[in-house]
Amino acid sequence: MVPHLMEVLGPHTTESGGPLIVEQLVYKDGRPNVKITYPGTEPELTVGLIGSHLDVVPANPETWERDPFALTVEGDRLHGRGTTDCLGHVGMITLLFKALAEKKPALRRSVVALFIVGEEGGESGVGVDMVVQSGRIDELKNGTCFWIDSADSQPCTGTAGAMQWHLKATGRLFHSGLPHRGINSLELASEAMAIVQRRFYEDFPAHELEEKYGFATPSTMKPTQVECARGALNQIPPWTTISGDVRLSPFYDPVAVMEKVGGYLKDINDNIESVPTRGPCSKYTLEGDDVDVKRGKVEITWTDDVESVRQMEGIACDLDSPGLKALIDSTKEVKGSAKPYAITGSLPLVRQMKDAGFDVQISGYGLSSTYHADNEYALLSDMKDAFQILLRVISIADKEDYGKDV
Repeated sequence: MVPHLMEVLGPHTTESGGPLIVEQLVYKDGRPNVKITYPGTEPELTVGLIGSHLDVVPANPETWERDPFALTVEGDRLHGRGTTDCLGHVGMITLLFKALAEKKPALRRSVVALFIVGEEGGESGVGVDMVVQSGRIDELKNGTCFWIDSADSQPCTGTAGAMQWHLKATGRLFHSGLPHRGINSLELASEAMAIVQRRFYEDFPAHELEEKYGFATPSTMKPTQVECARGALNQIPPWTTISGDVRLSPFYDPVAVMEKVGGYLKDINDNIESVPTRGPCSKYTLEGDDVDVKRGKVEITWTDDVESVRQMEGIACDLDSPGLKALIDSTKEVKGSAKPYAITGSLPLVRQMKDAGFDVQISGYGLSSTYHADNEYALLSDMKDAFQILLRVISIADKEDYGKDV
């Protein structure tokens, strides 16, 4: 992807006599992040266009109607993997900087773009986490950072944290014709899951600020997959694992959730006799000298460690930010209306950037209905509008009175 960017921007770099400063920020061989700067006359002032990523999710050509790895243009539709998430944004912002380089407007604020790698897989040590840690975009604390990786051409005022978990129940394998001599891990996992969910929603209910931000849903803890020991249908399975994720609104601490859920499991294990059973021969404890497993148990593991969970923590954007006002006004001007929203999808590092002093605002111009989907596409008209919206944002941010009426 980077060679394509340089083909467009190369003639306009400082090395070629142009105004653009293009840097490749490499923290893993072959995986460059790309920073582009159009310098302003007051370099301490900035506006950032960050977060658009150079990687995409996989695509199976057999399930697509068109080649997923080629751009197919059909009328207003741009078909191909990454058109919505997120190469369409990369292309649009690249052309915006090409236009700045050609027109050479005299701006007070430097305009800085950052295209990142390692976003889709949540890979650490290679992308925006390293760029921030190394201080390579510290200047963007002197303005608003617009994270361009959402959808539907409207400002996004908040996202949720994402935490994947695996709840494993261990029982005792036995013949289903003698159920009183086994511990059914499927039943134990199901009942434990019900207890954990009930307590989660008691401890992390809908937060009063979620309505203010426009979140469509509160925090949730949902099972999405189940797996048990393979065997015959007349065998009680000795273990079952239910897996899923927590989507946590930004008004709760994800580490506190991990600790609370761990407590739920401890209580279940300490009081396993009190867990509801299924029918007269369902039990979670056994007696007898010949019994190898006398007590069922449940445990939970988290896919990510605390550091990784923090990197995916949700954000509540600053609703009083002059950058948000500029984005709303620009969206109204180009699209006719602005309808800010919040979503329980997740973005990497945005919360940590906010906590580190960056004013992060979020928008995006693909289609949420085609994110990560087969036959992904974006609309050319939306990307053209995005071009105009971001130019308008840059213009508003460059005014002397920017932020004084917020």
